[in-house]
Amino acid sequence: MTSIDRQEAFSGTKDAAPALALDAARLERYLTAQVKGFAGPLTVKQFKGGQSNPTYMLETPRRRYVLRRKPPGKLLPSAHAVDREYRVISALSAQGFPVARPFVYCADESVAGTAFYVMDFVDGRVFWEPQMPGSEPAERAAIYDAMNATIARLHAFDPAEIGLADFGKGENYVARQVERWSKQYRASETEKIEAMEQLIAWLPRHIPPAQTVRLVHGDFRLDNLIIARDAPEVAAVLDWELSTLGDPLADFTYHLMAWHMPASESAAGTASLVGHDLGALGIPSMADYVDDYVARTGLDPRPHLATYMAYNFFRIAAILQGIIGRVRDGTATSEHAPAKAEMIRPLAEQAWKFAEAAGA
Repeated sequence: MTSIDRQEAFSGTKDAAPALALDAARLERYLTAQVKGFAGPLTVKQFKGGQSNPTYMLETPRRRYVLRRKPPGKLLPSAHAVDREYRVISALSAQGFPVARPFVYCADESVAGTAFYVMDFVDGRVFWEPQMPGSEPAERAAIYDAMNATIARLHAFDPAEIGLADFGKGENYVARQVERWSKQYRASETEKIEAMEQLIAWLPRHIPPAQTVRLVHGDFRLDNLIIARDAPEVAAVLDWELSTLGDPLADFTYHLMAWHMPASESAAGTASLVGHDLGALGIPSMADYVDDYVARTGLDPRPHLATYMAYNFFRIAAILQGIIGRVRDGTATSEHAPAKAEMIRPLAEQAWKFAEAAGA
């Protein structure tokens, strides 16, 4: 198994593969007409880190922008909804929540081949490893606290008050997510995994009690945050593809997986805190981190934490299976996508361990 430096592997940009290349001249003409102050010449590079929606750096002499688009080719139902991403960051930007400023959404596929939107480029740091190599304990503690405060702030919004009352069904979120990802797992399935079969049967019968409906990010984790260059502050939350209305506790417990993630030294990219001395690093224990969220929000996942963790590990296994389905279908956007296959079984088995802890 080849070890990789995730910080190096997923940071920065690259030339887009031919199947994902954009017509820079056509795009420049469109943005000049649609975005105030936009002026070429335009150069386009693809970010290395995007797994699902291809993401590009747009550079002009005066400013940098970011473009996210649907991938080309056969897509799973309801996936890659860049129009929803644009809507949610527009609503949150208006509230002063840390997101990139949105500029334009384009449904006209003649411009870039698929629907896309353009937002501001937010300068800062992305930590691809949750143990944050090279940082000091005090900085790690402050950044983890900022991450906790940011998701707590997200879950404090009343969706109706920020124009997102109809952004999702909201009720029965976990049950609907289990059903959705079970179906999408089946649509992308490449081999039989016994733990996934057990989870698909067990989870629908063990849904945690309903919570107050809130806006949920769906993929909140450290490497989807841009941290300010000179302070332990969240400058922007990225990757809103899976955002909707739903259970805030399901959303919060999703990024707790880092404390239990099966470790991998490959390009699978599922970085883990397992095996690290958290106290020496300045990173809180999962229990302390949960306590801080409870104190900030009054929302408490602890009575059903094992079930939420089983659900989230199942969900990420199904999401990764979708990436393998795109490898099979030739529409995967990352060179590291094939390595995701080796993580699906360990993730499913970890999910089943939590299900057993919950009484399965």
